[in-house]
Amino acid sequence: MKIKIIFVSLLLTVLSDSASSINDTETKIVNRINLQIPQSLKNLEELVNINSGTMNLKGVKKVGQHLKHQLDEIGFTTKWIEGSAFQRAGHLFASHGNKGVKILLIGHLDTVFTKEDSFQQFQVIDDNHIAGPGITDMKGGNIIIVSAVRALKQAGLLDNVSIRIIMTGDEEKSGRPLSESKKVLIEAAQWADVALGFEDGDGDIKTAVISRRGSVGWQLQVKGKAAHSSQVFSENVGYGAIYEAARILNEFRVQLRRSEYLTFNPGVILGGTTTSYNSDSSSGTAFGKGNVVSGSVKVSGDIRALSVEQLSQTKKVMQLIVEKNLAHTSAELTFTEGYPPMGPTKGNRQLLAMYSRISQELGFGKIVAVNPLKAGAADISFAAEHVKMSLDGLGLMGSGGHTKKEKADISSLSKNTQKAALLIYRLSRQPI
Repeated sequence: MKIKIIFVSLLLTVLSDSASSINDTETKIVNRINLQIPQSLKNLEELVNINSGTMNLKGVKKVGQHLKHQLDEIGFTTKWIEGSAFQRAGHLFASHGNKGVKILLIGHLDTVFTKEDSFQQFQVIDDNHIAGPGITDMKGGNIIIVSAVRALKQAGLLDNVSIRIIMTGDEEKSGRPLSESKKVLIEAAQWADVALGFEDGDGDIKTAVISRRGSVGWQLQVKGKAAHSSQVFSENVGYGAIYEAARILNEFRVQLRRSEYLTFNPGVILGGTTTSYNSDSSSGTAFGKGNVVSGSVKVSGDIRALSVEQLSQTKKVMQLIVEKNLAHTSAELTFTEGYPPMGPTKGNRQLLAMYSRISQELGFGKIVAVNPLKAGAADISFAAEHVKMSLDGLGLMGSGGHTKKEKADISSLSKNTQKAALLIYRLSRQPI
């Protein structure tokens, strides 16, 4: 009964909010979306109640099959792309049309919540909020994609636009190698003119994402000369691995911390006589004694940069710091593949301006760009460099992502579906 009351309350709210300056065709699209709200919320509840933590391969695929069925009903050509080549469940691919502007819509099926997590169920908090694992990141965004294209299809407005939808099964923990796990996404981006991502951005409905910092991992291995602690700093023993690791990390901080939009973080450190670290489980062990000079340190961290150039320069500075070793120590710094930056291009700004204009005409207010410091890496980063314009953060808004407090603002479901559908419609009516 509670959720039925919310359906009615939400429908009345969005109908009253939709007084606008849009044309008759666009008004019909909006009305179709509003009438779909009960079904959209029901579909969202069903998705949220399916655990799809990245490594729950069966759960991820089940979510994919649920969405595949909905897109099949709308008239999309769909297929499931198996993920065995990159040790993940796989991806959902859908396409429709072969005329007009080519638009790529991006979602993901997986969440950060494992099968063993206590946070598993959709729940109604109050008349304005619903909660559940992955409800904003990003099962709500997937529902917005499906609801938007369904409304356009019902209105007969998908005939002059070509759409491909990619919903990946490994956004939260990418499969390796990336050349395999992101292959279908990159190929779709190379085909497309425009890429739209349906993550929740910074959770604010008044913002969207025109730039995302890239994210790559780094590993630091330091070796020292193990000896009795009474000999530390001596000519024959030197400083040991822990002092050298401390020097390196502090120099990273001193030399790089003032670079705008750049962050670099040592997330795990192990030091002692001996150490071991497992990158798959992000855990390890260390053995040592207070009276023994340390022989080994292992550090794992990440770098987030706004441009390829900034990332390259940061790596160069870090390597120079690592090479200036204290006596009787050595260090090796390596980098792992990760997410490329999504730069704030002219095309992205133009797309944001169009999206903001639609929002204002719908009566929802202006949309501004998210501060890149508040936007983490996402799948659209692999697409952005291949398209003329891209925009992310079009999904279901809320708060508490990646925590047991993840909840959604219900009103943003209709509002952002309306904005997305009208954005696709207007893109289909102008040259790119």
